[in-house]
Amino acid sequence: MSATEIDYYELLEVARDADDKTIKSAYRRMAMRFHPDKNPGDAEAEARFKQCSEAYDCLKDPQKRAAYDRFGHAAFQQGMGGGGPGGGAGMGAEFGDIGDIFESIFGSAFGGGAGGGRQQARRGADLPFDMEISLEDAFNGKTTEITIEVSQVCEPCEGSGAEPGTGKRGCSMCNGHGKVRAQQGFFIVERTCPTCHGRGEVIEKPCRACGGEGRVDKPQTIAVDIPPGVDNGTRIRLAGKGEAGPFGAPPGDLYIFLHVKRHKVFEREGTTLLTRVPITFTTAALGGSIEIPGIDGAMIPVDIPAGIQSGKQLRKRGAGMPVLQGRGRGDLVIEILVETPTKLTARQKEILRELQETETGEECPQSKGFFDRIKDAWNDLTE
Repeated sequence: MSATEIDYYELLEVARDADDKTIKSAYRRMAMRFHPDKNPGDAEAEARFKQCSEAYDCLKDPQKRAAYDRFGHAAFQQGMGGGGPGGGAGMGAEFGDIGDIFESIFGSAFGGGAGGGRQQARRGADLPFDMEISLEDAFNGKTTEITIEVSQVCEPCEGSGAEPGTGKRGCSMCNGHGKVRAQQGFFIVERTCPTCHGRGEVIEKPCRACGGEGRVDKPQTIAVDIPPGVDNGTRIRLAGKGEAGPFGAPPGDLYIFLHVKRHKVFEREGTTLLTRVPITFTTAALGGSIEIPGIDGAMIPVDIPAGIQSGKQLRKRGAGMPVLQGRGRGDLVIEILVETPTKLTARQKEILRELQETETGEECPQSKGFFDRIKDAWNDLTE
C-alpha cells in the first residue's frame, strides 16, 4: 500500500493539529523503527520507511501541509483541477510527481526562476550483501572476493546512453531547461519535461547495448577487506561499488553485512570470549596447571587453584578478541567443569571411603598423606 492510500497523520501517528516539533519527533521515531539498516531484507519495513518519509516531507512544509489539509492526497495526484477530482480540466495529463508540483507552486515565492532548472541524473542505488564468516576470520581479518550481479556503466556508450558516433541535442519541448510550465487558474505549475525527463537533452539514437540507459547488468567481482575484530552485524561500506547511476550519474555504494558463524568451542560477548573446560576430580581437589588452545591456535596455560568448584570462572587477560579498529584484545573467560569419575578401581574406592569418613568425623588410617594417596590412585587409573 502506497503512502497516497494512507493518511499522512496516521502514518506518523500524530493528531491533525500536531505542531511541527511533534511531527518531527514522530517522524524520527518511525524512521528509526523502519530504517532499512535496522531491517535488512525486510521489504515491508523499507516500504513503510519510504511512506513515512513522504508523509514528513509534506507535513514539515507549511505550504504543502496547508494544501494537504485542504485537498488531501488529491493535491498531489492526477485529476485535481478546478472542478475537483473527476471534473473540469484535470491536472492528470499535465503534471508529474509531488516534487514537481510543489516546487512550481511555491518555488517562485522563494526565488524559483522561469523555466526551472535541468535535473541532474539520479545517483545509483545502494546495494546490500550478506556475508558469513567464521570466528577465526573475525579474529584474524581477511581479504576475500565476492561476485554480484550489478548495474555497471555501459562500455560501448561509456554511460551516455547514445549509440557510439551519435550524440545528444537540446530538448525542443523545454528548450533545454528540463522543466515546462502550465497555468491552472491562479497557479503556475512547473513539471518535469515529459520528452527529456528532466535532463534537458534528447538522445538522437539510443545505444543498442544498453537501450539508452547508459548501464547494463552484469557480474562484478569485488575485493572485500575484513578487518580484525568485526562482530555479528558489522557493516562494511564499499563506496562506489553499488549500482551505476543512469546516464553517467555517480554509482551507489555496496554495504557488506557480516554474520559470524557459531563456534564449536568459543562463545563471544563483544571482545570477550567464553569457553568451558573439563578437568579431573583430582585436579579440582589438589589444583594444578593445564593448557588450552586459544582462538589464535596458541596454547594458553591455566593455573587451577586447589578446591575449585564446577562452574567457577577463571579469566585470562588479553586472550580474547581484538578491538575493532583499536588496540589490544579482550579477555578469555574459562568456566571450569569438574568431571566426576564413573569407573573406579577397588583401591580408589577405598581412598574415597577414607575421605568420606574423614568428612563425617570418623577416624581413618593416616599411614600416608591422604591427598598423596589420591594422587597415587588416580595415577594408577590413568596408566
